Amino acid sequence: MNDAIRHDQELVFTAGESDFGIPVLKVKEILQWEGVTAVPGTPPAIAGVTNVRGTATPVIDLAMKFGLGARPTGKRTCILVVEAQIGGEATVMGLKVEAVQEVLDLGPDDVEPPPSFGAGVRLDFLRGLARHGKQRFLLLLDIDRVLSATDAELTAYIGSAAEGAAPVAA
Repeated sequence: MNDAIRHDQELVFTAGESDFGIPVLKVKEILQWEGVTAVPGTPPAIAGVTNVRGTATPVIDLAMKFGLGARPTGKRTCILVVEAQIGGEATVMGLKVEAVQEVLDLGPDDVEPPPSFGAGVRLDFLRGLARHGKQRFLLLLDIDRVLSATDAELTAYIGSAAEGAAPVAA
């Protein structure tokens, strides 16, 4: 294999009924779902906060964020702890997803531009599409845009949490 050819690794997961991918390098860890602490007055897409290494970390329910409605919590539900660039700063957040599937190697020819019609996700949230199986496509998310292009309340909440968040007892 030619090392000059760029290959990206995508973590494949399910949110709602769709398969998504984000760059493996954006994922800090994967946590088993043990529930979150709900925060009154936050938008529905904020599932709550969880303790990640002693810090209260906001958890976004991606199915709710994408308008796919609430999904039941199952045995494979988990939290992807990701680092996104929000307002020019590295911000750690959790993503509630229904299941993590695999790590997929993608070459430059494996990615197509996003379609010009709706895919259940805002098109500016997508970096592209990749074949996933025979008939399905993987929606490649730009996680920085997904998490920074949130409602004003979510952005304000994340900002206040980052400024004044006290460490949580482990």
